[in-house]
Amino acid sequence: MREQTWHGPPTSTKWRRGVLAAAAAVAVALMTTGAVTPPTASAAARPDTVQQGLNELVRDGQPAALATVQGPDGRANTYTAGVGDLATGAKVPRDGQVRMGSNTKTFVAVVVLQLVGEGKIALDASVDTYLPGLVRGKGNDGRRITVRQLLQHTSGLPEYGGHISDDEIAHRYFEPRDLVDIALKEKAEFRPGTKWSYSNTNYVLAGLIVQKVTGRPLAEEIDRRVVRHLGLRHTYFPAPGDRTIREPHPKGYRVMPTGELREYTEIDPSAGWAAGQMISTNSDLNRFFTALLDGDLLPAAQLAQMRTTVPVGDTGAHYGLGLMSRKLSCGGVYWGHGGDIVGYETRGGATDDGYAANIAVTSIPADISGTRRVETVVDTALCRR
Repeated sequence: MREQTWHGPPTSTKWRRGVLAAAAAVAVALMTTGAVTPPTASAAARPDTVQQGLNELVRDGQPAALATVQGPDGRANTYTAGVGDLATGAKVPRDGQVRMGSNTKTFVAVVVLQLVGEGKIALDASVDTYLPGLVRGKGNDGRRITVRQLLQHTSGLPEYGGHISDDEIAHRYFEPRDLVDIALKEKAEFRPGTKWSYSNTNYVLAGLIVQKVTGRPLAEEIDRRVVRHLGLRHTYFPAPGDRTIREPHPKGYRVMPTGELREYTEIDPSAGWAAGQMISTNSDLNRFFTALLDGDLLPAAQLAQMRTTVPVGDTGAHYGLGLMSRKLSCGGVYWGHGGDIVGYETRGGATDDGYAANIAVTSIPADISGTRRVETVVDTALCRR
């Protein structure tokens, strides 16, 4: 759910704690790798750079790192490094489920844009058109904010995440309206449409608009329109009160201010809701982003709108409607999103020519350099053609 400013989503220090250096020695000793399809003879003859990248993430302090890399022919290699459970030393499950955080936003944006294509939502209609009177106060005004600005983070709405602690995330249930109320206690950041600034509040409102227009829960619309449509068998939106991860998964961790390692696997993800509640695997995320770019989810007009971007500061990244583009060191860009929620971070995406890679680690890196190292592995995977 939470992402750092240099990738788009800003984050408070409460949301980004700890590289698990104390676990590194144990994790490095238990590094593993597996492949869904065997590598070619030439690939087997040289060190695998993706595996090396995951190993380095573990040496840097991640308890576990997982990757799936897919080619245009659909063949995929999976990789793991580290340890899936620090208490037992259990191996990392291949292609295990993780909390995918803000990747949820792309799923929500797809549903909104499908409804745009059906004539049920207008991108340049105001939030008040669908949620009359909900967004008011301290310069926040739903009459002046459009649906497009919600999806592109140009609304100026304040962020609610910095006002919720990790312990609240783990143990407290939030209704979507609770999250909006928390945000609207703060002043608007800027006049709508004049700047870009990541705010999870935007996607909570987008989710509420989906529910208002369809008359059905957001989770059901995502499941019907995206998950089942693509056959994403390991992807789901947890039901209220569901704190578990259903299938084999590595456990998620956080380093407390005292240095104590604390497990944060089973949490109440409702603080994320439309901004970051979903669970998936690397392979399902690869399939999702590849299908999205292939036009399997949206009509051409709506996909073009989704890929119309604005700069994310001076990072070189660009943000469309729930979809980001990032430069590759080998030239070109890849399209994806990424996400953070206590216990897990994911990064990845797909290229227009059909390559896809997704990386997951089992703690949120403490700083920009930690996340950049995760993104470097994504770049390595997509550039080694």
